[in-house]
Amino acid sequence: MAVNGSVVFDDLPPLPAYTLTPRPPLLSPIPDNILALILPIVAYWGLSMIYHFIDVNDYFPQYRLHTPAEVLKRNHVSRFDVVKDVVLQQVVQTIAGMLMGYFDPVECDGKEEYDIAVWARRLRILQRLVPRVLALVGVDALGLAKNLSSNGHTMLAGALAGGNYPGATQSLILENGTESVAPAFTGWELAAAGFIYWYFIPAIQFAWAVSVVDTWQYFLHRAMHLNRWLYVKFHSRHHRLYVPYAFGALYNHPVEGFLLDTAGTGVAFLTARMTNRQSIWFFTFSTIKTVDDHCGYAFPWDPLQHITSNNAAYHDIHHQSWGIKTNFSQPFFTIWDRFLGTQWKGDVKLRYERARETAQRLVDNDPTQSTDVTADEASAANSSNESAVVSPEGPTDSNARTRLRRKTATLSSDGFKGVNHGVTSGVLQA
Repeated sequence: MAVNGSVVFDDLPPLPAYTLTPRPPLLSPIPDNILALILPIVAYWGLSMIYHFIDVNDYFPQYRLHTPAEVLKRNHVSRFDVVKDVVLQQVVQTIAGMLMGYFDPVECDGKEEYDIAVWARRLRILQRLVPRVLALVGVDALGLAKNLSSNGHTMLAGALAGGNYPGATQSLILENGTESVAPAFTGWELAAAGFIYWYFIPAIQFAWAVSVVDTWQYFLHRAMHLNRWLYVKFHSRHHRLYVPYAFGALYNHPVEGFLLDTAGTGVAFLTARMTNRQSIWFFTFSTIKTVDDHCGYAFPWDPLQHITSNNAAYHDIHHQSWGIKTNFSQPFFTIWDRFLGTQWKGDVKLRYERARETAQRLVDNDPTQSTDVTADEASAANSSNESAVVSPEGPTDSNARTRLRRKTATLSSDGFKGVNHGVTSGVLQA
């Protein structure tokens, strides 16, 4: 417990005294810094299982980015291996978070009124600049304030006069027992200071953390693609999922998972100077966004896919062989892609349709219809798909290309419609 006293300072209102007490956990008996490690994992698997339930029951096929045949034939890793690597990454991030939390100071309550008063004092000091600024444009702030005060606009008059509020006073009992009159904050100053403290500063902290994560992940992610050793050694594992699905969002090499996700969000949290309760929201929201970006669906009612243009359809292009050198931004905004010219441009509908047809042919020619993807099947599928989609020119045989275009031209103008699958055209725009 810590106690603070306040004294009268100059002509500014004095700051209130406060007593610090340890902050009780949001969800007793789990400490907030531990809850910030648990909830993202719960959110990851909870949301992933919802999408998995949708997948296995083939709900909403019209919003799929890929057909079940593509999931079966194009991916190069089993779901068991995906789960194993995701769990490993979550274990590593939990251990790292606990080590960071060990050195964190104990968070306390009781200083809120003091901090709000500090911001109210800063507003009062800032008001002293108003007469000087108005004088630069030829306005007599003091004369204007006098006229406004005589008409009953005392608060506006006080602000124009440089924060002079003669009627705003308070009585104080000094340490020697005598009573003294001191300046007081006005209601609007305390209300504005409260808004800054409770809403504006946390919003700035969150925006900063988002910017740090986006910047960290863009440049490290891009480096993983531009540097052959980094790609082959680490990042290529994530790209075994040509057709992403929700619980594969954190399927990475352990080193990449630590550097890209754990370290990135950790740096964002530390530099934003968030509290543990703020980190609960930030870590959990970041996890939900990452899962949503790999879900394999473009739902029109999903707010996460409309707040920014960085969504499942956007990131899915990066997982395709023809889009792998574009759309590096994740998980929130696409600013760096647009600024540095790495955003995919153009229509992708024909490329997606070719991949679907290739995967479907592999399923049709497989007598076992096995749900397990072997290495040989995966290699054959990828080889077949690569030949179909890597070249922007498409098939070299003009007759084959004409037949393919004629076939896609017969599809509905609203999008791709098939026996087992349909995706609206808007989903497939870059």
